[in-house]
Amino acid sequence: MKTRFFKHLRLINKHRRVIFGLCCKCGIIWQGLVHDLSKYSITEFRESVNYYTGRRSPIEVCRKKNGFSLAWIHHKAKNKHHVEYWYDQRNSEQVDMPYKYAVEFICDKIAAMKCYLGKKYKPELVLDRWLKSEVFSPTNERMTRFYITVFKDLSMYGEKHILNKSYLKEKYNTIVKNK
Repeated sequence: MKTRFFKHLRLINKHRRVIFGLCCKCGIIWQGLVHDLSKYSITEFRESVNYYTGRRSPIEVCRKKNGFSLAWIHHKAKNKHHVEYWYDQRNSEQVDMPYKYAVEFICDKIAAMKCYLGKKYKPELVLDRWLKSEVFSPTNERMTRFYITVFKDLSMYGEKHILNKSYLKEKYNTIVKNK
């Protein structure tokens, strides 16, 4: 248990360091600083330590075993960079995520893949992962198009091309805001 505790803590800290670097490149420094602070809460941390494997999200492991995750329920309610935060079940459609959270979401997906895959990380894997999870992600057409465009460009041109404010702002305004 002690070993999983420290390994999970190290993973959270690594993820947050990677996120901070990516968010700085995109001009959303504050988002990078406060990203995923809820992971240190008792609700999220305890469950994540119990289901820690180091190879995949403890939330996924917990869901597979129990059918649900209290850590995830807590996490998505506290973190606006998750698409589920912006989903209203009664309207069955996600509202448009504000720019800073949409960009933080992109950085989060990249950082998660880097942390879990290590040297096996390739930019095209972010798009692959999104396309597999899109079925479960309650996004509207505009947000889906934004994420797919950015993840495709990531896989074709790399991080340097997409992780900057001018590229992201232009894509967001064109696709999401129709400007």
